[in-house]
Amino acid sequence: MLEIDHLSILYDNSAAVEDFSLALAADEIVTLVGPTGCGKTSVLRAVAGLIAPSSGEIRIGAHRIDAKRQVPPEKRGVGLVFQDFALFPHLNVEDNIAFRLKDRAPAEHWLRTLGMEKHRHAMPDTLSGGQKQRVALARALAHAPSVLLLDEPLASLDAALKAELRWQIRLALKAAGVPAIWVTHDQTEALSVGDRMGVMRAGRLEQLDSADVCFRKPATRFVAGFLGDAAFVPGRIEAQRVHTALGDTPLGDEAYAEGAAVDVLVRPDDLSLRRATQGNSLIEWSRYEGETRLHGVRLRQGEQLLVRTNHEDQFEEGEAVDMRICAGHALALFERSAAA
Repeated sequence: MLEIDHLSILYDNSAAVEDFSLALAADEIVTLVGPTGCGKTSVLRAVAGLIAPSSGEIRIGAHRIDAKRQVPPEKRGVGLVFQDFALFPHLNVEDNIAFRLKDRAPAEHWLRTLGMEKHRHAMPDTLSGGQKQRVALARALAHAPSVLLLDEPLASLDAALKAELRWQIRLALKAAGVPAIWVTHDQTEALSVGDRMGVMRAGRLEQLDSADVCFRKPATRFVAGFLGDAAFVPGRIEAQRVHTALGDTPLGDEAYAEGAAVDVLVRPDDLSLRRATQGNSLIEWSRYEGETRLHGVRLRQGEQLLVRTNHEDQFEEGEAVDMRICAGHALALFERSAAA
């Protein structure tokens, strides 16, 4: 069990983490995302005992850690998995996983579970990146940590291997019943593997919720933009609907007064295109993505929006189209920005 309560970390009087709080459930995986330098890795380092909190408290089981009370890293029961694998080059796979274990049974279990049994006698320099990461994970889990910290574990792998391995890691963590904090720069990775996700900015948590809520109902404009292509279309509340120049959308459970001016969050999948000589927009460019096409579409009023369609929908540069909101669900709303 891990609880982080109002954690702050200072480097040379500059705040790397401010007022960070998080409680992990028994087998929960929380992904942390955010721009470089936002404090994600500093949170992991404080939990692992590599740096001391400046204020706040970290609770790991019976241990209480704060600026005045420290617990050595080796006594915290925390497992670490890094992007550079950190394997012992002079030990084979089996000995890497079983390092410092008196009972090698857990090492054998994770060797088999993570599909590395036939490589047990291989040396690290003969393994692929994905195999090395499986060994690093097996070693961490074989020591039965109370919590596992993963710092960009898939950053050095190619895209196809990432997609496969992130699910293997998630399934292994769930099978072990080990709670984990998983730091990543990859929004797709964060959205797919975490039970909850935290979006950080300048040392603070902007939002902590399920991936679905963070994506569909971002707490701030920053979260909206960080988790995917985002645009904001002016709207107004009329008769319990949101009226925009691109069509009306349902009003969710937000409490807005009749006539209130809002900005509606639209993503490329929320919009549709139809050829129309007198349409409200013009195609500026199109990009083939395989199963889909992404289009840059400029409203005649001047703003460009991104629209994603089926790959069979082809439009020519300069072609007139009618762009409409096609989402049947309520879209996220924000108070109209001062600049609007």
